[in-house]
Amino acid sequence: MAMGKGKLSKTFIWILMGLLIVGLAGFGATSLTGNARSVATVGEKEVTTDAYLRNLRREINAFAAQTGRAVPMSEAQMIGLDRQVLAQLITARGLDNEAARIGLSVGDDVVADQLLQVPSFQGADGSFNREAYSFALRNQGLSEAEFEEQLRDDTTRTILQSALIAGNTLPDTYIDTLLAYTGETRDFTWARLTGSNLQTGLPEPSDADLQSYYDDNVANYTLPELRDITYAWITPEMIVDTVEVDEGALRTAYQERSDEFNLPERRLIERLVFSTEEAASDAAARLNDTFTFEDLIAERGLDLADVDMGDMTRDSLGDAAEGVFAAQTGDVVGPLPSSLGPALYRVNAVLDAQSTSFEDARPDLRGELALDRARRVIETLAQTIDDELAAGATLEEIADTTEAQLGQIDWFPGADGEIAAYDAFRDAAGALTAEDFPEVIQLGDGGVFAMRLNRIQPPAPQPLEDVIDQVRQGWDTREQTAQLMAQAEGLAGSLANGESFETLDLTPQSETALGRNAQIADLPAGLLTAVFEMGVGDTRAVAGIGEVILLKLDAINPVDRNDGDIEMLAQALRNQASNSIAEDLFRAFATDVQRRAGVEVNQPAINAVHALIQ
Repeated sequence: MAMGKGKLSKTFIWILMGLLIVGLAGFGATSLTGNARSVATVGEKEVTTDAYLRNLRREINAFAAQTGRAVPMSEAQMIGLDRQVLAQLITARGLDNEAARIGLSVGDDVVADQLLQVPSFQGADGSFNREAYSFALRNQGLSEAEFEEQLRDDTTRTILQSALIAGNTLPDTYIDTLLAYTGETRDFTWARLTGSNLQTGLPEPSDADLQSYYDDNVANYTLPELRDITYAWITPEMIVDTVEVDEGALRTAYQERSDEFNLPERRLIERLVFSTEEAASDAAARLNDTFTFEDLIAERGLDLADVDMGDMTRDSLGDAAEGVFAAQTGDVVGPLPSSLGPALYRVNAVLDAQSTSFEDARPDLRGELALDRARRVIETLAQTIDDELAAGATLEEIADTTEAQLGQIDWFPGADGEIAAYDAFRDAAGALTAEDFPEVIQLGDGGVFAMRLNRIQPPAPQPLEDVIDQVRQGWDTREQTAQLMAQAEGLAGSLANGESFETLDLTPQSETALGRNAQIADLPAGLLTAVFEMGVGDTRAVAGIGEVILLKLDAINPVDRNDGDIEMLAQALRNQASNSIAEDLFRAFATDVQRRAGVEVNQPAINAVHALIQ
């Protein structure tokens, strides 16, 4: 039996190898020779592989900086960064295609003017510097022609977008109506009626009463559709302790990440560059308790982000290192030299050197390398499992012959825990049919699973005798609410005729200046809705769960248009409405442009880019 499976497995491997060769021949330009130029086309415009790679790496690096850890390509795909980047690029190229179609473009003089305004292309004197320009483009992997064409497209696209979304305003009537709705407030008095306010006790329900209540609310006592699923799964965490990581690999990883484990002394600094030594000295002389470094930055039309250098080492500061490292936190020193000219430096923090020995770093390194190797082991094992399943092996046999674990779950939408916590499993379980054969499916953490549907148990009400206590409690609550509601309606009539809450033996509570979105703890959700439907002096009873709230509206407070907060709200509503219209217009326009131009996606090229990032 085992021999038969082995031969069949080898047959499958040869078949897959043949298919792989054919597949690579079909798009071999992407994975083998690197000649695939685009991952998508929109009309006559291409989304180049370089642009997709560059933008995808930028998004992944930004997310990694936000989370403070490395982000593998598999995780980036799981959270949709790849789809987001591709959609943005397709949208941009769709606009470029439309601009070309209608003959919209900008001339060389506009492109030149844009180049002159890029700070990273400027020298110490603030003028355009050819060497800085070439250096910056080389760091981005762009030629001058590519960048200038990109700049031309960006500028043209901005003109097209501005023409589309500019000037979207709504009449004052619209804003006034929204303000009246959102800004009006109410003053009201209320009292709570509970079981202790009942004038008579609750009757004892008959069997017929309970049966009737059960029938009326049978959905509350119905079990959802259950899918009896058997699965075999394996994740990196399951086998990480069995994976061996040799000493050499650990030491190599430590050496490769030496800069991470051994940090030199650093300073968090900001740098303000001046054209001359004299200008920098004059600026330094003006600093005092009332005129600060922030004031100098504002005078230059800059923000703190423009002068922030982050954490810098001695080596990275060059000739300014001694002066900066001799300063204390909060000091402004200079003029000191910089690559852009004389500068003032402010020290925001002193970061001491940090050193983590190999032995201290070993547990983290071992865990990371073991998990990585466990994922690679699972990648190899997944192919074996798939071959065995295709040859007719059962999930039980897979669990017996591999490290995969066998499990069973009565799954329903909303089930959670263990394998049901994975999106991939939930999606597959919801679509699984009895005719489906088990196949290997990827989990987001590098694990895999295969599943089999044994049977589907349709939604079924639980027998009355099994839920009789819940039914009785529900009946009591409904009956109590009904009796309190009848009692409260009589009290509401008395309030309307001039009696007070106190004379009705109720404890009133007052609320003032409450808006529609106010939150009042422990009161029915529909209470404020009822309040805003009432007129001054009106009374009303609002049912809760086993209780009733008795209301009297005391005052309606109109919007105060002289209130600064209200005017800020009005401006915010104008901006929100204008932005909403602009977004809708842009989305509709972009969709129409792509529909008319036609979008073609080169999935093999996309896969090749993803493999490169891996």
